[in-house]
Amino acid sequence: MKRILYLLQAVLLSAMTVLAQQRPPAISSPDVHPDHSITFRYFSKKAQKVTLNGEFLKSPVALTKDTSGIWSVTVPPVKPDIYPYSFTVDSVQLADPSNTYIFANERFKRSIVEVPGDQPLIHSLQNVPHGKISYRYYKSGTLGTTRQLLVYTPPGFNPNGKTKYPVLYLIHGGSDTEETWTKVGRANLIADNLIAQGKAKPMLIVMPYGNVRPAPMADFTKDVVNDIVPFIEANYPVLKESKSRAVAGFSVGGGQTLNIGLTNPDKFAYVCSYAPYTATEEFKKNFSDWAPNADQLNKQLKLFTISVGTEDFLYEPVKQNIAQFKEKGLKLDTQIVPGGHTWMNCKLYLATTLPQLFN
Repeated sequence: MKRILYLLQAVLLSAMTVLAQQRPPAISSPDVHPDHSITFRYFSKKAQKVTLNGEFLKSPVALTKDTSGIWSVTVPPVKPDIYPYSFTVDSVQLADPSNTYIFANERFKRSIVEVPGDQPLIHSLQNVPHGKISYRYYKSGTLGTTRQLLVYTPPGFNPNGKTKYPVLYLIHGGSDTEETWTKVGRANLIADNLIAQGKAKPMLIVMPYGNVRPAPMADFTKDVVNDIVPFIEANYPVLKESKSRAVAGFSVGGGQTLNIGLTNPDKFAYVCSYAPYTATEEFKKNFSDWAPNADQLNKQLKLFTISVGTEDFLYEPVKQNIAQFKEKGLKLDTQIVPGGHTWMNCKLYLATTLPQLFN
């Protein structure tokens, strides 16, 4: 009997040794250092080449491999912010398997690294009262399906209270999801911090899922106006006039913002478009031969802004959009900043917009 037990122990020990040899080592990645430099690591004994791609880099950088199969690189100090990054392993793009902070996107496989500032940044988690993010489902009669959206409610929100709130409808970019504005854009923390500072009004922020393909993109405008707004107004204590509704969005969502807001000025008095992508049939149909009553529209819109970065690949088309609307006689504020078509700029655009709403 003892011999059998010794044999079983030997077999188990051998199996555990084999498993230990096959299991990848526990590695930490990314590691942000006090001087804002960052170390990235990836494990693979078989890979021939591993490179790091990130929006904090001018070009990809190569990782080097040690004898245990751990690839690593340390990049010089990075400006504090939140950045997407990925590895390219033998021509295949991968998110960082050691990092649970994943970029919310349906196409790109990227991770996120946060470089904190020496002083808290506007999107940082700070010691202030916090709002709540709720995942909600609504029935879209326009699209004939049930869809998800996120709702930010501000600190102190009471669904059964007497206070009624204005609403910002905030739209993500193409291939992003309804979670991108919170997981990458930190819309909830930006709102928390600005409300705590007394710079922004307490408001609801509604973040719908904006991708409607294979349906025409124009159907999303109808979905917002006919389904999403009524759902929010039936389920939350909100103000129901145009001066208490705003619409904003980035990239494809910025183009959708223009389509939604400018064709429904009786419903949205605040229209804020961030680096809009407007090369769509809906935009062409709405604005190619557009002859608005500029005086009336300027009275209806309390705020109309377009923001873009000078290194954004849409910079030239957006400048043309701005000129187009100004030629129609519309009062239009612009925010032109350095940088590209990035969520770093998105956070800046939103932090600028929120204090301007509902005043």
